[in-house]
Amino acid sequence: MALRRGAQEPGGLYQVAKHKAIDAIRREQSLVHLTGRLYDPTARPATGPPADLALLDGELADDTLRMMFTCCHPALPLESQIALTLKILCGFSTGEIARALLTHEPAIQKRLYRAKQQIREARVAFEVPAGTELTPRLQAVLTVLYLMFNEGYSASFAEHPIRRDVCLEAMRLGKLLTEHPAGSHPPAFALMALMCFHAARFDARLDSSGGLLMLKSQDRSRWDQALIGEGFRYLERSASGGEIDEIHLEAGIAAVHCVADSYEGTDWPRIAQLYDLLLEIKPSPIIALNRAIALAEVRGAQAALDALRAIPRQGVLEAYHLYPAALGEMHFRLGEYTEAARHLERAIALTTSRAEKHYLQEKLRACQESPTGRA
Repeated sequence: MALRRGAQEPGGLYQVAKHKAIDAIRREQSLVHLTGRLYDPTARPATGPPADLALLDGELADDTLRMMFTCCHPALPLESQIALTLKILCGFSTGEIARALLTHEPAIQKRLYRAKQQIREARVAFEVPAGTELTPRLQAVLTVLYLMFNEGYSASFAEHPIRRDVCLEAMRLGKLLTEHPAGSHPPAFALMALMCFHAARFDARLDSSGGLLMLKSQDRSRWDQALIGEGFRYLERSASGGEIDEIHLEAGIAAVHCVADSYEGTDWPRIAQLYDLLLEIKPSPIIALNRAIALAEVRGAQAALDALRAIPRQGVLEAYHLYPAALGEMHFRLGEYTEAARHLERAIALTTSRAEKHYLQEKLRACQESPTGRA
């Protein structure tokens, strides 16, 4: 679902990629025929049954989902599986993949190149998996669906800030996955809960002119209560396992937001606690950033600012626009408008989203118009 400016519409690109994938499987050819540039055309062709034959026990009925499992080949490192699937099947540009994986474009280009070499050297045959072959690929597929939904929810390069078609396709595939024995597992249910909770807020996230509305400004009467209820049903099913992973905790955080009757009435201490647990399970500067933002609602802007400054800034945060945006927000709340403006300008320069850029420019204008923020 590439969202490149000047390119085809995401839905069109997606359909092109999907039909090519289906045709390739039906001709009993390997995944090499999806793109002539990425794979070695001398690779051994697949020997699995054509997709239009009767499905065998344990196979996936949906062509797109079948192709996702096919792309997520266990012979490749997990990060390569994810990047390849986003590139080939979802139509993401290199820039969109880099944003999704919180890295730089050159790193993604190298990752794709290394994957291409591994495929050639190992002569990997891409066959449609079935039965027990699906299980080792589940984590990669769930990650792809997660990143796919995220890109639709906060589109990088699209004209509109939300790509509902991308989000709804991720949800459709996720629902089908939970209905199959290979995907009927707690992490898949947790992912569906998370997507339902976020999708419930689609209408409330945009103002009348199509601009982004932050959580504090959203009209909660416009949240889709039926979808929230569906999210809680999936969340309950996700609790059937003995382990809790990061998707469970992210879904839990989204659930706390969904049950609050107002921004001020949100159980912010609970959200901060869940971020603490999430940080233990998956130490990440991005999670630490989100935790600091939640901390602002519990202990104030200064505590959040201290937490933000304590996050190591090497790596992903250097090019992540939400880090300077958060710094700017905290300085703004403290009345330090000149310092806030400096960070907001950095965030504006880093973001590729027109909607986010517009929002940050409005915040910057408020800084510049304040008595202490004027030059």
